[in-house]
Amino acid sequence: MILTFHVALTADFYDEAGIPRYSDFGLDTFDGHDHIVVSRFSDHRNEITSNQLTGKHAVLVLTPKVTAASLAGCEDLLVISRFGVGYDSVDVKACTANNVLVTITSGAVDRSVAEATVGWMLALTHRMLQKDHLVRTGRWDDRNQYMGCELRNRTLGVIGLGGIGRKLVQLLQGFGMNQPIAFDPFAAPELFVKSGVKRVNFEEVLSTADFVSLHCPLNDQTRGLIGAEQLALMKPDAYLLNLARGGIVDEDALCDALASEQIAGAALDCFENEPVVTPNRFGELGNVLLAPHSIAWTHELFRDIGRSACKSLLDLSQGRRPSGVVNPEVFDSAAFESKWARIKR
Repeated sequence: MILTFHVALTADFYDEAGIPRYSDFGLDTFDGHDHIVVSRFSDHRNEITSNQLTGKHAVLVLTPKVTAASLAGCEDLLVISRFGVGYDSVDVKACTANNVLVTITSGAVDRSVAEATVGWMLALTHRMLQKDHLVRTGRWDDRNQYMGCELRNRTLGVIGLGGIGRKLVQLLQGFGMNQPIAFDPFAAPELFVKSGVKRVNFEEVLSTADFVSLHCPLNDQTRGLIGAEQLALMKPDAYLLNLARGGIVDEDALCDALASEQIAGAALDCFENEPVVTPNRFGELGNVLLAPHSIAWTHELFRDIGRSACKSLLDLSQGRRPSGVVNPEVFDSAAFESKWARIKR
C-alpha cells in the first residue's frame, strides 16, 4: 500500500524566487498528517502538461488550464482541485474519462465576492471614480455635475442564486432596498422563499432591476448570455455587475451600451480574454469600474479557499469522499477505486 499522498501546487502560488505570493492559502490543514507530501511545480505554464503530473495524486490549481492532453499517462492522479468555485478552465469530461475527480471550494468564496459586489454597487451609485478624478485634476467646482444616488428603494436583480447570490442578498439587508429579484432555473423554489427573493424570468430581471449582478458559471448555456438584445432591455439608469466570468457578457455590445450611455454603468472583474496585459478599451470610459479578476481577493478569501481545498484532499487521502466534487460519477469507476485503494489510510 502506498502510504504517501503526493499533493502538488501549480507554480503561480509562488513568485520567481519560490516565495509564496499569498500569506495563507490553507496548507496548515495538512499539519500533523505526515502521509501528505506537498511540492510545487517548478515553472508556470498556461496549460498543465502531463509530465508535471507524473507521480502526483492531487494537484491544487490556481490559474492554469487542465486539458485532455494534461492528463495523458497520469495513472496515479486522483483529483484536480480548483482553487475557487469556477471550473471552466478544467476539461471535466476529460477528467471523468481518465478517472480523475474535479473538486471546487463551494461556499468558501461567498462572503468575499458578495462583499465586493456591495462595494462596487456603492462606488457606482455614489460616482466614486469620477469624484476621485475631480480632486486629482483640480476640478473641485465641478462636483455639482456628479450627483449620485442611494441604494435605498432600488432593486437588485441576481442572475444565479447560488451561495454568492444569496450572501449578496443577505449583506444588502438594511440598505432599504426593494425586495430583490432573481433568475435561476436550477435553484429550488424554497431557496427563493428562504432568501426573501422574488423568482422572476430572465427578461424581467433585466427590465426591472437597477442592478443586474451576474453570479452564474460559464458554460454552454451562459456563454454570451448578456448581449445587445439583453442590454437593450435594461433601464437607462441601471448598472451591470460581472463578478462571474468574462464570456458571459458580449464585450462589444457592452462597450457600445456604456459609450452611448444606454445603461448607467458597469463593473467588470473578468473579461473574455485574460490576462489583460495591454490598456483595455473599457478603461477609456468613465462609467465603468474594472479589476483584474481579483476584486474579491482578500487574505480571508485565500485562507478559506485554501482550507476548504486542502480539507477535501486530506479527506480523499484518508479514504473519505471529499466535498465539492463536480463529477461524482468517478466514484463508480472501478479504475478510480483501484487507484484510491492504493493510498487509502
